[in-house]
Amino acid sequence: MTIKAWLLVTSVILTPFTTHAEVVGSVDTVFKVFGPDHKILVEAFDDPDVKNVTCYISRAKTGGIKGGLGLAEDTSDAAISCQQVGPVELSEKITSNKTQGEVVFRKRTSLIFKKLQVVRFYDQKRNALVYLSYSDKVVDGSPKNALSAVPIMPWKQ
Repeated sequence: MTIKAWLLVTSVILTPFTTHAEVVGSVDTVFKVFGPDHKILVEAFDDPDVKNVTCYISRAKTGGIKGGLGLAEDTSDAAISCQQVGPVELSEKITSNKTQGEVVFRKRTSLIFKKLQVVRFYDQKRNALVYLSYSDKVVDGSPKNALSAVPIMPWKQ
């Protein structure tokens, strides 16, 4: 088995296909005669380890025939905004900084290697959660990234 084939198999087996996110809405950006239009999707997901923090991601979704079949590679462009939506509860694992840079969201943006990821950091000094979204490729990476910070505030009922 060649190295390229081994990387392909390993990537498919070890990388989860998606993390659950709800589609909030979308806008078409380019009309395609065949297949779906190119668009920008807005999706929401809740931090799986922090109660009452929701993140919204906007990302490009490639259309056309390849996009409709799930074979197209989406661009690396994405933006993120995370919000406190209720009283935040942090686990001991997070407050002790044992989970710095933990992946809280992952979505495949191409058939094989590329994915959009969101990692969480806890800034203990400022009592804030910081979410970094970035697009990567196993082979050569991508510098495109975005950042959102959630200051943990008292929540009035």
